[in-house]
Amino acid sequence: MTRPLTTDDAPASRLERRKARTRAALIRAAQTFIAEGNLSVPVLEITQAADVGMGSFYNHFDSKEELYRAAMDAALEAHGQLLDHLTGDLEDPAETFAQAFRLTGRLFRKEPDLSRVLLNNAPDLITADRGLAPRALRDIEAATATGRFTVRDPELALVLTAGALIGLGQLLHARPDRDAAEATDALAEDLLRTFGLTPDDARGVSRRPLPDLDSVVGGSAA
Repeated sequence: MTRPLTTDDAPASRLERRKARTRAALIRAAQTFIAEGNLSVPVLEITQAADVGMGSFYNHFDSKEELYRAAMDAALEAHGQLLDHLTGDLEDPAETFAQAFRLTGRLFRKEPDLSRVLLNNAPDLITADRGLAPRALRDIEAATATGRFTVRDPELALVLTAGALIGLGQLLHARPDRDAAEATDALAEDLLRTFGLTPDDARGVSRRPLPDLDSVVGGSAA
């Protein structure tokens, strides 16, 4: 049975909420600087951007590096949770892999700040234990186990996927005239063929309808 909230609980609850808001503000500020590629900004400037006191910073983080790591983890987890939400009802691991890739490609345009956070830390994406990498590896291994993919080494297939995605993101930011959806789907098709699907199957999987991103994405995903 849930214990009723007492007057003694209320101050603690307010304190916890205030601490959570302060931590979230610091993480959002750090993500902004990461997206800009500005990793040398002093702690004071981060706290000013977050509109919190310097002392509040050290109540949550021991160093700027720890904050940046938390900011990256938050961005990766936001991305991963979004993919789980949008691909959770799929049964074919090859389609799950393709849909996650295609959605991520579209997010480069729909969530530019989040995508810059990820791209400015591209080397970490391949070995990260959050976000797209572990989910892509899971889907590659499942698709291989069921015979949908024929890859010799799932981790190398993940490296190929990550390299393609990072390159795609850089291209879409540098070339705003490119059709993000068409470029992403074409690249997904090529990856599916590389991993063993027939040309017709790869094209069919990479052109299937996607969930409506506009209905679930708004503002910063982190």
